[in-house]
Amino acid sequence: MMEYDYVPLPKRGKLEWPEGKRVALIMTFNLETWDLIKDTDEPYYAGGPPNLPAVLPGNKPDFPNYTWREYGQRVGIWRLFKLFDEMGVPASCTTNAVTFERRKDMVDACLERGWELLAHNWEQGELLTDFAHDVEKEKDVIDRSIEMYEKNVGRKPVGWLSSSLRGTLNTCAILKSHGFKFYCDIMNDDQPFLIRTENGPIVSIPYSNEINDFTLLTRRNFTTNEYRDCLIEELNALYAESEETGLIMNLGLHPHVSGRANRIRALREFIAHAKSLPGVWFATREQLADHYMTVHETHIPGQLK
Repeated sequence: MMEYDYVPLPKRGKLEWPEGKRVALIMTFNLETWDLIKDTDEPYYAGGPPNLPAVLPGNKPDFPNYTWREYGQRVGIWRLFKLFDEMGVPASCTTNAVTFERRKDMVDACLERGWELLAHNWEQGELLTDFAHDVEKEKDVIDRSIEMYEKNVGRKPVGWLSSSLRGTLNTCAILKSHGFKFYCDIMNDDQPFLIRTENGPIVSIPYSNEINDFTLLTRRNFTTNEYRDCLIEELNALYAESEETGLIMNLGLHPHVSGRANRIRALREFIAHAKSLPGVWFATREQLADHYMTVHETHIPGQLK
């Protein structure tokens, strides 16, 4: 089981980032891979909203939605890698275990750049909540994902993001038993905090479905300028608030959404703005988790009780 305390922001101590940094900006590339066919006549939830709304059973190929997502793997991700190389900033990547076998070039490109890589389930359309009442099956998914990661990266993962953020009450404890440092499914904050499990604490590094290209571009149909302006507005507000305490901004990016040619300008102009603000820190989640474990007692006293 997992639990965490309700501690509103005004009742916390000041969170100090290293070297006087103010906002930790995490740009997340999700290196996801979906099955084309599932052995089921139930509707196949492939993780994230579809391009065409008519959802097919898993045992029928859904080429419009499958190939829309595949565009990101074949084209969009490389446009994003090129942009980030040009801008001189890193991304923090997440990967399904099957991506190592089916779309290996994507994870290799991340590792070649020395970027952070998180474990992100086995396959994108398989949710841990499918096994919410079968902890042994959930453990099997996590175990196999860890094994595939270690085989291809040469070390065990220390951070986890579930497919579609669909973890269970058991996920944190399972991860902690494997030595994971941080967990990203809980989206309720602009700062890290500790989650208690029977195996010890794990750091929550919040993800965001609000500041996320799926939400802004696919669900809300923002234009390129509106997308850019929303990101800049979010960062500006957090930056002003960070005079009082350190904060996090996470931007979730999916190559088949943000990697389109007509949207890349929004990211270029947002990154340029972020780089112009002193104290914006392009941090890794592992850096945040390690640092937080040294300051949590003064930030939110009693989190380990």
